Amino acid sequence: MFQIASYETFQDGQVIFEDGSSGDWIYVLDEGEVEISKIVDGQKIVIEVLKPGDIFGEMAYIDKTPRSATATAKGKTVVGIIDRVFFDREFNKLSADFQQMLKAVAFRLRRTTEKSLELQKEKKG
Repeated sequence: MFQIASYETFQDGQVIFEDGSSGDWIYVLDEGEVEISKIVDGQKIVIEVLKPGDIFGEMAYIDKTPRSATATAKGKTVVGIIDRVFFDREFNKLSADFQQMLKAVAFRLRRTTEKSLELQKEKKG
């Protein structure tokens, strides 16, 4: 399993990271829930509500682009921060081709999420 460098506790409504911020960390949800959302035309759209055991923040870390959504604690929430040295070491063990494939998957997921949000916006409009 993942090596956790530290744990952080967040209270209900506290932002873990914001859309557009740098993606320096990957998180594992240990306790509570995390809401992943995005503001579109001034309206908050909830993309997903994560449960214990879920990993989040990985896309920005893998593809080295800004966060694509905001992560907010729902209730008291404890997250583990995956040790960056451990993750980098494990990621770098992968072949360059496999690393590129994972980056492509992260990019496609990001693009799919954006298109889904656009469709939700059109339905409401």
